[in-house]
Order: sequence, then structure tokens, then C-alpha cells
Amino acid sequence: MAKFVLIGSGLAGGLLAAYLGRRGYDVDLYERRADPREGNIVGGRSINLAISTRGIHALEQIGIADEALQHAIPMRGRMIHDKSGALHFTPYDVDPKKCINSIGRASLNTTVIEAAQRYPNVRVHFNHKCTDVDLTEAVCHLEKTGAGVEAAVSAANPEIIKVRADTAIGVDGAFSAVRQSMQLKIDNFQYDESYLAHGYKELTIPPGPDGSWRMQKNALHIWPRKSFMMIALPNPDGSFTCTLFWEFEGPRSFATTKTDADVLRFFDEEFPDAFPLMPTLFEDFRQNPTGSLVTIRCAPWFYRDKVCLLGDAAHAVVPFYGQGMNAAFEDCVVLDECLEKFPESRERAFAEYFSRRKENADALADLAIGNFIEMRDKTASRAFRAKKKLDHLLEAALPRIYLPLYTMVTFTRIPYAEAARRAQRQDRFVYGTLIAVVIIIVSLLVHFIAR
Repeated sequence: MAKFVLIGSGLAGGLLAAYLGRRGYDVDLYERRADPREGNIVGGRSINLAISTRGIHALEQIGIADEALQHAIPMRGRMIHDKSGALHFTPYDVDPKKCINSIGRASLNTTVIEAAQRYPNVRVHFNHKCTDVDLTEAVCHLEKTGAGVEAAVSAANPEIIKVRADTAIGVDGAFSAVRQSMQLKIDNFQYDESYLAHGYKELTIPPGPDGSWRMQKNALHIWPRKSFMMIALPNPDGSFTCTLFWEFEGPRSFATTKTDADVLRFFDEEFPDAFPLMPTLFEDFRQNPTGSLVTIRCAPWFYRDKVCLLGDAAHAVVPFYGQGMNAAFEDCVVLDECLEKFPESRERAFAEYFSRRKENADALADLAIGNFIEMRDKTASRAFRAKKKLDHLLEAALPRIYLPLYTMVTFTRIPYAEAARRAQRQDRFVYGTLIAVVIIIVSLLVHFIAR
């Protein structure tokens, strides 16, 4: 049986190792960071995860959905916070049972790694940083890393090991070392990265004195403010992880907000209901880094039968549809299906996987950017809430015929590109029909008045 080396033991890396292990492949999974189960989680860089139908399906196929979701919190809709403090709740779907689930990155990462390690043919190695990949031989060059004095010594004299495999898979995120090797060594490798003018900063609303949630627990909270916004997702301990999405530069931006007085003025004006709930705001704002938001598109995702990319390494998207992790988990399902379809040819399996996923990854990238504009600019408007009510009325009146775009993306496994095309057709039909009805009514009124 073939040997796979996986680079990156994040969420998708751990899950893919479990899928490959179940198929009987020999798997070595290498991660540059320390074991997350030992508490080595860097705070301040997490946009909380929202797992939905696609991601849950991927976990179900490997038998760990219930285990992973035991600490998840269902979010049944968006709770919109006006500047006045008024609240407006918009359910995600006409069916109240359909919800997205807030889940901690660390706990989910632990679950998928432990699922992979249940297979005796899967081994996980932490503190190993990939520096290069020989594409023709699937040889990964790895640098051992450490902590403290050990790290200082290894930085001065890094120990490099070479690991040979039949196939290397890059599951090492948006700034993938495996993809970089492909960029340098494959002629005409297509690569595009696009950064938003906005960055993000993680903040916290702690639990109440009795451990309770200080806002509605089962909702994704949004403070839309036209050109920027803040969101908050619930955690099992009663806290909320907040993320401020704001311009890097400009008259009012991360660049111009430096002092506690600046932060106080900004939050008191823009988020007056949240500000009193954030006792560590100044400390969080100073200490937590400001992250960037990047969309990455590339092609091809594979080289012969030797190297392949999956998840953010192949198609990083901005987080505004809550689908980055779900899409990466869906990658695992599709790649597993392709390996089953072509057991004697990994190259054909990789080509099929790329063919099935590339169009959908590009469609998701566009949808995610579009949803950022919707969340920050439109969710506070009456017209937007009216459109959502119309969507739900049509969905209830025309089951299995009319499905809102959000429903297709979040609560079905319809391919992203197909969902986007279907939503466009639906909108043309619905709005065309409404315009026709209005014209008929006006014509009748004119005719009646003329008589």
C-alpha cells in the first residue's frame, strides 16, 4: 500500500489522515507547531469556526460527528445589533432545526488528530516544519523545531530530515510550503492572491458571574456598520469570541486607533451595547495581532501522482460565509471518493478531484467576498430583512423547488458553483415575476381610471 506524507496537522490535515488511514494507506503527518493537546494554542488569531452540513457530513463519514459536536453551540440565525442598541433576529432558514454550529478550533483539532491516531498505520509528528518538497520524488525536507533553549539551538543549527513518500499532500494552509515548492518548480503554475483592505482582530466578551452567556446564546451576533463590522460567536464556557473586521488604513482604521482613549472613543460610539460587556477590551486590542484576509486561487492542485494540495493550501477564502473549514472537509470527502474510484492510479484520482473541486472553490471565493458586503452593509436594512422573509416564504411555499442561496451553501451539499447559478436563475424568475405583476396591476389601474 502506498505511503502518504501529509504536511500540516490542522483541521483538514487531521481529518484527511483519518480518511487515508481508514483506506489502509501508510500515513505520516507532520506539523510545524507543537501538539495542540498540550495547551500550545496561540490566542488572538482565531476566527471562531461555524461548522454546518458539509463539514458535519465529512465527520459523519469517518464516524466522529457526535464526538466533535458534543461541545458545539447551535446558532439558528443572525442577531443584528443597531447602533441604537436595538436587536433584530433573522433566522437562517425556514426550518428552525437548521442551524450552524459554533465550535472551538482547539477541541475540533484534537478530535480529528485523535481520530487519525486510532489507525495504527497513521503517525503524527509535531515540531517539524516543511521547508521544501522534491516534486519528482515526493521527498519532503523538514526542519525540526522546538521551544526555549532547544529552539535557540535548533534555529542556529537546524536539523533537516528528508522524508520520502509515494505522495506528499500539502494541507498546510494559506501560506503553504508545499504549494510554494509547486510554484517554483512547475512551469506555468497559476497563482493569484488578493488581500482585502480590511484586517481582523480577536476580542472577548467573558461569561457572566454565574457562567452564563451575556447575550443570546444561540445566534451569530453581528454589528454591521457599513464599511466595517464586528461579529461574536458563543463558546461553551459562556464567553463570546468577537472579531472586529476593520480597514487597515484610513481616517478611522486600525492604523489611526493606537491608544486606549482611541479605542474607548471608537467602541463607545460604534458598539455601545457591546462595549460594557468587554472588560479586557483595551488589553485584547493592544496584545492581539491584526490579521490579514486573503483569497488564494491556484492551478493545478497536483503534480503527477506525487504531490497534491487540499484545503486552504489550494483555495484559501475569506471567512464571511463560514465555509472555509467546511469546504476543506468536503475536499477530504471528494479526494477519498476519487482514490476509491481510481485505486490503481493516484494521478487520475488527483485529476478527478481537481476537476470536481476547482470550479466550486472559485465560486466559494466569490460568494465569501459577496457575503462580507452583505453582512457589513445590508443586514441592518429593512429591505434586506424583507428579502430574507420573502426567501423563507417562497421556500415554505415551494419546497424542493425554491431554495435561498444561503440555504444551498450552508444546509445542503449542492456544489458551490451550482448553488450560485441556481440562485441567479431563481432571482431572475422571482424578480421578473414581481415586475410583471406590478406592470399588470398598474395597467389595470390605469385602464380602470381611464374608464
